[in-house]
Amino acid sequence: MKYIYTATFIPNEDGTKFYCRVPDLPGCVTTGNSIENAIEMITDAASGWLVVAEDEGNNIPPATPQCSLDIPGDATCSIICIDTIAYRAATDTKAVRKNVSLPAWMAALAEKRGVNCSQVLQDGLMQMLNASHSR
Repeated sequence: MKYIYTATFIPNEDGTKFYCRVPDLPGCVTTGNSIENAIEMITDAASGWLVVAEDEGNNIPPATPQCSLDIPGDATCSIICIDTIAYRAATDTKAVRKNVSLPAWMAALAEKRGVNCSQVLQDGLMQMLNASHSR
């Protein structure tokens, strides 16, 4: 799933670190050493938060319009985009064994031609599911 939320970034006193949070996702907070790093860190934290919520069947809160958020005066806001399918593909790389049935002639021909049936199945499913993955 794809989500869009507002993240807020508050610099510490000397501007060397940023406290960041997604107001709509309770407990979704982290820090970063630069604004670029903070954006990366909060996007990763929000992705993890949303993956857990999806897996546990929890309600995913809708994004609140920025004008309705209680944002401190020294905060900077940024829109962050989260793609939980892409996040899962990048972080959950363990293989799961699935047994499939093929006609004997097809299995023999695939073996003779050196076709990796597992890879063909993965590629076909990725296309069918309209999901991207990183290799």
